[in-house]
Amino acid sequence: MAKYEIKDGVCIIPEGTTEIESYAFFDKGALTNIVIPDSVTEIGDFAFCECTGLTSVVIPGSVTEIGDHAFFGCTGLTSIEIPTSVTEIGDHAFLGCTGLTSVVIPDSVTKIGDDAFSDCCALTSVVISNSVTKIGDDAFSDCRALTSIKVAEDNPKYDSRGGCNAIIETESNKLLFGCQSTVIPDSVAEIGGAFSNCCALTSIEIPTSVTEIGVWAFESCGLTSVVIPDSVTKIGDYAFSDCCALTSVVIPNSVTKIGHNAFSDCRALTSIKVAEDNPKYDSRGGCNAIIETESNKLLFGCQSTVIPDSVAEIGRGAFSNCCALTSIEIPTSVTEIGDFAFFGCTGLTSVVIPSSVTEIGDHAFFGCTGLTNAEIHSPEIEFGIRVLCECENLKSIKVPAKKTDYYKKRLPEELHDLIVEMEPKKKTKKK
Repeated sequence: MAKYEIKDGVCIIPEGTTEIESYAFFDKGALTNIVIPDSVTEIGDFAFCECTGLTSVVIPGSVTEIGDHAFFGCTGLTSIEIPTSVTEIGDHAFLGCTGLTSVVIPDSVTKIGDDAFSDCCALTSVVISNSVTKIGDDAFSDCRALTSIKVAEDNPKYDSRGGCNAIIETESNKLLFGCQSTVIPDSVAEIGGAFSNCCALTSIEIPTSVTEIGVWAFESCGLTSVVIPDSVTKIGDYAFSDCCALTSVVIPNSVTKIGHNAFSDCRALTSIKVAEDNPKYDSRGGCNAIIETESNKLLFGCQSTVIPDSVAEIGRGAFSNCCALTSIEIPTSVTEIGDFAFFGCTGLTSVVIPSSVTEIGDHAFFGCTGLTNAEIHSPEIEFGIRVLCECENLKSIKVPAKKTDYYKKRLPEELHDLIVEMEPKKKTKKK
């Protein structure tokens, strides 16, 4: 590998150099300015990765390819001019360039790699030229400041129809990337991971043309409420996860598939309703939860959930990070409490686990810092890892008589001193 001299933060690449090799300036935080000669045709993988002091780069018109991770993590980079000679922008090329405010993709570029501009959180505008025929997964994900997205009208593969401020795959009508000012056209059939981490998105109207809401679609958005139209049949994994301002959710009768953690960590939720004629899910008795009807598994709950006495299982992450949950009654119909079920429920002060429960999953009550007392009535039970760990205010774990040794064999040693026998119930005298 060629060695380059950095003097007073500046490096001048010698004339005649044709390639800046992979890792050439990797993690050179002292580099503030780079002069690249016209002889260079390729910028290699990781070439300027983590050069946090680099503020601007002029890429000469001779460069045809910007490699994978080429400018990854260049947090000081505020502007970049991509010349018309470049045909390909590599995977993760500008990922984490948090100072970058705008980017224009020239007419020469045909491919934008996976995560190419992901987590460019100061990026406000993107223009996609007509030459681009491949945009990789998450190419513009987590670009939280985006307000303007435009695709050239004559692009054969993608469009931003009707000035919608989004990138849509024309043939499939799948919305790939959106922003806080997106208006979803009523021709869109599917929403991909389009709005992930779009904190400024507080409301969105999903048209009746949409049949699928994809994985990570609205994860960590600022949405306060969402109405899912009757056309939607599938809600993907993590679709609305960590929407911490979301207060209400209505699931229509058309939805037959709700993915893992689709509504997990929605801490402000107070109202969850499922249409009465939904064939797969229900919120029986106005319980403010989503229950899988056939299995009687409670998938998602909230601070106002009342668990019906027909529920057999509390699912993975059902109440995860529901900080406002202060109490919960677990009915005797429940036999299993899933992994992360009450993870991070810091407002929960006590919990009584009925004798019907035979299994409690990994981290089920982990980090419930407000929890002072736990009662477990099960004579026999299996525990996952760290079920009641990091509950710093936990004073006692009450277990059935003559079962302390049994529980000590199944719970971590750090909890052994808290395990005590329940006091026997006093018998009432007959009159």
